[in-house]
Amino acid sequence: MVTALLVLSVLISPAYGNDEDSSKLPVLSVSVLQFGTAHWELDHILHRGLDHENGYRLELTLVANLPASRLAVTSGSVNGAVADLLWTQSRFQAGTPYLYVPFSSQIGDIVVAENSGIRSVADLAGKRIGVAGGPDSKGWVLLQKVAGQQGISLAESAEVQFAAPPLLSQALRRGQVDVIVTYWHFAARLRGEGGWRSAFGMADLLTALDLDRNLPVLGYVFPAAWADNHGPLLDRFATSLRQAKAELAEGESHWQRLRPLMGSPETGVFHALREGFIAGTPAPQTDQRIADLHRLLQLTGADSNHLMPEDLFYRRRP
Repeated sequence: MVTALLVLSVLISPAYGNDEDSSKLPVLSVSVLQFGTAHWELDHILHRGLDHENGYRLELTLVANLPASRLAVTSGSVNGAVADLLWTQSRFQAGTPYLYVPFSSQIGDIVVAENSGIRSVADLAGKRIGVAGGPDSKGWVLLQKVAGQQGISLAESAEVQFAAPPLLSQALRRGQVDVIVTYWHFAARLRGEGGWRSAFGMADLLTALDLDRNLPVLGYVFPAAWADNHGPLLDRFATSLRQAKAELAEGESHWQRLRPLMGSPETGVFHALREGFIAGTPAPQTDQRIADLHRLLQLTGADSNHLMPEDLFYRRRP
């Protein structure tokens, strides 16, 4: 029963599945949500054979939900999975460190109706706010920090509801909330439908907090002990990720093949999702970006005396 819930399928590169030499390549296995955004670029790697081109074989374990994905990597049934920065920090504090390979800088969005008067943090006072996730979600914590800088307590001056992103999108459509703080791809779907816009971006909140706007808040995580013994393999994986992101940014042709994985959205939503994914391509890690990631962790409640060390943030090797 648990196995059936956890694993939907295992996918091996179809372009090279019958290649006699493929069995000789080192394997890197990753758990990924079947309908998650990371699946788009990983599927592109498999389709284009970028794993074999870089001297390894990528295997994907497709799972139905985030807990299943985390279980796959924590149990050791796969080498890596996609996780956010806060989860990775929490695991480090618990004594199980993970190497963090940047995946996306998309931190979320604040969405309102096209004709809404909400255009700034100050405009949120007294409004009905829907927040994806719980009180500890990154977007909500950052929003409160910026509001606090302006002398506004959103917890006291606004009516706040916490819910899953699909429910929040429905609540916004029905007029049950004035604004939602949600994950970027749900925001992109709303904007793509028409009639909805970003009041302001999460990146604007980072700027207000004197942080880099392009911080990788999502990453591929690998147990540190395993990563220490597989450095060259992770370098090859990181190279194929860069290649995939570059190819996906070139134009629409690759995306048409991925459209079914995106839920076969109508044209407006399709373009919004494609553009949002590309916009989230993280910049290379630098000392300053890692320092900003540490500051972001502190702002979101991490123990300042027990932050992930620099060597757990993957950087391209010379």
